[in-house]
Amino acid sequence: KTCRILNDNNIYCMNIFRWHIMTVYDYSLLNKAGEEQSLKDFEGKVLVIVNTASKCGFTHQYDGLEALYKKYKDQGLEIIAVPSNQFGEEEPGSNSEIQSFCKVNYRVTFTVMGKSDVRDESALDLFKYMIKEQPFKGFPPSDKTEMLTDYLNDIDPNYLTDDEVKWNFTKFVIDRKGNVVGRFEPVVKPMEMESFIKTLL
Repeated sequence: KTCRILNDNNIYCMNIFRWHIMTVYDYSLLNKAGEEQSLKDFEGKVLVIVNTASKCGFTHQYDGLEALYKKYKDQGLEIIAVPSNQFGEEEPGSNSEIQSFCKVNYRVTFTVMGKSDVRDESALDLFKYMIKEQPFKGFPPSDKTEMLTDYLNDIDPNYLTDDEVKWNFTKFVIDRKGNVVGRFEPVVKPMEMESFIKTLL
């Protein structure tokens, strides 16, 4: 397989005799057993792929994500959590501990994958693809925006200039064809994505 970026900035791959436009279905995640799971398993659904952590100021967003999932799962919504320990080491637990935490504390019923890197060179290829498709456009106004901006500036000002995932609970939205059509930063509450998700369902 040979890949290239053409003038429209889409990634195309030559697979035998034809060019193929890349989608999330060309990528995989590590499941809770640490094994690769293809996103093709979720083909045809509207997806929210979100990097999560158990000891973060945004961890309560599990509640909102679960509420969204329960409300729209029968219409084709799937939420996929990807725990990561890259931001403030706020996800220190093992995969089994993370699964237990989500079920006991937030009664999560959507898919929680295995712990993975989502930023920088060590990031999963899926996340590298998603940030290319939906680069960082700044934090929208919210009660947490100033706090998060100041905190990231103190850590490393470059955090606010690149397109990488900024912090836990960055939410990417995928349409039924596997295209990355939305990116919602950590300061955006899950239920604030509801109207956007409804247009895709």
